[in-house]
Amino acid sequence: MLTILVVLLRPHMRSSTYLYLSSMAVSDLLILLLLPLDLYKLWRPRPWPFGDLACKLTMFLSECCTFSTILHITFLSLERYLAVCWPITAKTLVTRRRTKTVIGCLWLGAVVSAAPVLMMVGVEEVGGEELGMGGECRCTDYAVSSGLLSAMMILSNLYFLVPLSILGVVYSLIGRTLWLRPQSSRKDQTHRHTVKMLAVIVLVFILCWLPTHTDTHSYILYYLSQYFNLVSSVLFYLSAAVNPLLYNLMSARYRHAHFFCTVCHI
Repeated sequence: MLTILVVLLRPHMRSSTYLYLSSMAVSDLLILLLLPLDLYKLWRPRPWPFGDLACKLTMFLSECCTFSTILHITFLSLERYLAVCWPITAKTLVTRRRTKTVIGCLWLGAVVSAAPVLMMVGVEEVGGEELGMGGECRCTDYAVSSGLLSAMMILSNLYFLVPLSILGVVYSLIGRTLWLRPQSSRKDQTHRHTVKMLAVIVLVFILCWLPTHTDTHSYILYYLSQYFNLVSSVLFYLSAAVNPLLYNLMSARYRHAHFFCTVCHI
């Protein structure tokens, strides 16, 4: 919440980079709000007492925020690539208004991509109603039989592998450009610091989300090891909480603005 307030209350923090980071903070906040329901599901998988709509919405929001975060990190890295490697072009293309428009499109793309989840999940009886086990919030039989589950798995794989490839190429080009330039330029030093922060964010994102991605698409692992499922869930929620800590550790500008907002609200 403080990450969002920093951008809202401090005009000098409304650069394109921090607009992306504040939008990512919205996604992280939504993910963390789902934590109590996931903990409940872990503690008592069935019966699911919150109804079919809550089941669909929680799964939809989780997938939507996952897609949104991946898109934000990718486009933020592309924006940094333009700023470092094509600075003149970046001044023309990257404006605050266009950045807000891109962020809106990223959220729209994430919503559309996650929409099939609303048809894939629901509350279904497990073990037979006569056994009194009750319904469980899970992927439905219809999703498996219709091929919707397979299509969604392919889409999720593309959402992870394609951005990962793009990020690898982008940061390689940025690193090469900065390495060949003299380090005396103050602007280049700022770019180096920003890129270093974003590279750490991307690395933490990959480390935290790779087990979740593997767990989501490998039901064999799910059934063989509930511990793997638990660890991947913990890392998934850790990724939603760790970004503000990284900003504070790596950005003096963010720390000062963060401190200002905290003091004002106290």
